[in-house]
Amino acid sequence: QVLLEESGGGSVQAGGSLRLSCAASGRTFSSYSMGWFRQAPGKEREFVSITWSAGDTYYADSVKGRFTVSREKAKNQMYLQMNSLKPEDTGVYYCAARSPKAGSIEAVTTYDYWGQGTQVTVSS
Repeated sequence: QVLLEESGGGSVQAGGSLRLSCAASGRTFSSYSMGWFRQAPGKEREFVSITWSAGDTYYADSVKGRFTVSREKAKNQMYLQMNSLKPEDTGVYYCAARSPKAGSIEAVTTYDYWGQGTQVTVSS
């Protein structure tokens, strides 16, 4: 059974930092891209970042320069270091795995596996 499990969420004040983790199990994801998404109340799930199998990364403009994604392929782990957090970063954060395929990396529908999410709340 494939499982993605996020951890590390919590409540912080604006300007603070959090580090999210995503643990994958049930198969090897070495050839998969791994992404982070978030969903604020009443809004659609939105793309945050991705790290490809080769190690390249890409970020949404809204988090560029503040968030850093990293990955330990041998451990099937992925991380999201979030600095200079803003109230608009509040939401449930999900990790997701994407097998190599065509289509937008920012599209929810192109990801094959999802975690249950972890809540991040940033207060002003």
